[in-house]
Amino acid sequence: MIKPKEKKERALGEHLHLKGYRCVSPKCAAVRKPHRPGAHGLDKVKRRKNDSEFGRQLLEKQKVKVTYGITERTLEQIFRKAEKSSDSTSLKIMEIIEKRLDNVVFRLGLGASRRMARQLIYQGHIFVNSKRVISPGFSVKVGNVIGFRPESHKIGALDQVRETIKTQEVPAWLSLDKEKLEGRVLSEPGNLELPFEVNLLVESFSK
Repeated sequence: MIKPKEKKERALGEHLHLKGYRCVSPKCAAVRKPHRPGAHGLDKVKRRKNDSEFGRQLLEKQKVKVTYGITERTLEQIFRKAEKSSDSTSLKIMEIIEKRLDNVVFRLGLGASRRMARQLIYQGHIFVNSKRVISPGFSVKVGNVIGFRPESHKIGALDQVRETIKTQEVPAWLSLDKEKLEGRVLSEPGNLELPFEVNLLVESFSK
C-alpha cells in the first residue's frame, strides 16, 4: 500500500525522501511508480512543461513546504527575512531553511526524516552545545555542536541510527562524528544542489 506521504511525492513529481529509511529501499513508491498518481499520471507528467507560470510557482512552493515540513506562514516569514538581506533572496531563503535544527538533524543522519527529526526535538532528545532545544525551527550557527542528550543514547530508536549513520554522507558545511552521534556546523550552507526552482517561489511571494 502506498502511504500518504509517498502519494504527495508522486503528485509533486519529485523524490523528496519524506519516509525516512523506506526512501532508500526498493519499497519506495517514488522509485516503483515515478509517475503521478491516477490512471492519467503519465500524461500529467508529460504535460507539466505546459503548466502556467502561476501553476509552476504554486508547485515549487508546495515542494518546499512538503519537503521541509513547514507551513505557508513560516515560509512567508522566511521570505520576508531573506528579502531584507543584501545577498540573493533565493539563496538566502534556502540558507535559512537549511539551517533549521530539524533539517540539520536530518542532514546529519540523526533522524531518518525531517518529521522524525522534529519528533526527536519535541521530545527533548536533541542538544545544541550541550543544551536542550525543543524548537525545530531553531537556527543553528557556525560552531554549534548538535547531538543527543546523554540519557537519550539508551533509547531503542537510536539502534537503527547507529547502523545507518555508518554510511551517512553530510553536506560540506557540516561535519559528523559517527561514534559520538553528533555533528558540528562548519560554515554557512553554500553551493546547495536542491530540487527546487526557488526563483519561482520568490516570484510567488513578490506579488
